[in-house]
Amino acid sequence: MRRSTARERVMDAVVACAERGGLGSFALEDVASQADVSRATIYSHFPGGRQQLIDETVEREVADFWRSLADEVRSYDDVEDRVVAAMMSAHRRMIEHALLQRLVTLEPGEILPALFAADRRLHGLIVGYLRETLAREVLRDGVDLDDAAEYLARMVLSHIGTAGRWDLTDRTSVQRLVRTQFLGGILSR
Repeated sequence: MRRSTARERVMDAVVACAERGGLGSFALEDVASQADVSRATIYSHFPGGRQQLIDETVEREVADFWRSLADEVRSYDDVEDRVVAAMMSAHRRMIEHALLQRLVTLEPGEILPALFAADRRLHGLIVGYLRETLAREVLRDGVDLDDAAEYLARMVLSHIGTAGRWDLTDRTSVQRLVRTQFLGGILSR
């Protein structure tokens, strides 16, 4: 449950406004009205204005996505099972996220830069999570844990959005991808 600070209410209002008409259609007055705050309050929390507000809201939503996904797959002890479940769930969530799909389709110039910036800022957290996960595994001789976590993060992130020839709705296909392309050169088994 989110704290209901003015800052959080403003970011919640951005999401509500984007759901109604997209990112390009709302003004700060709309956000202020939705959040029941003044424009001055918005600027006190987001001195960079509208773009900072959008960027930080997208970053918060992306962080929530990854936190929720980590919680969902926490019960899997085996790294392969955890990554397979995470890949499938992340792909499904992205496909089913109506607002994200609409923004990517109709307003890619507005949403994609914010998504890329959020991913860059959160990349270290994802690598850290994967590092902790891989630290419980036996790695191949000569494989550096930090390099392996970085590699795995890049593979997961690149395939979730663009799966290529892999069917991310089919568990057997995802298991094969994870086993052969993601973990094959990392784990000793």
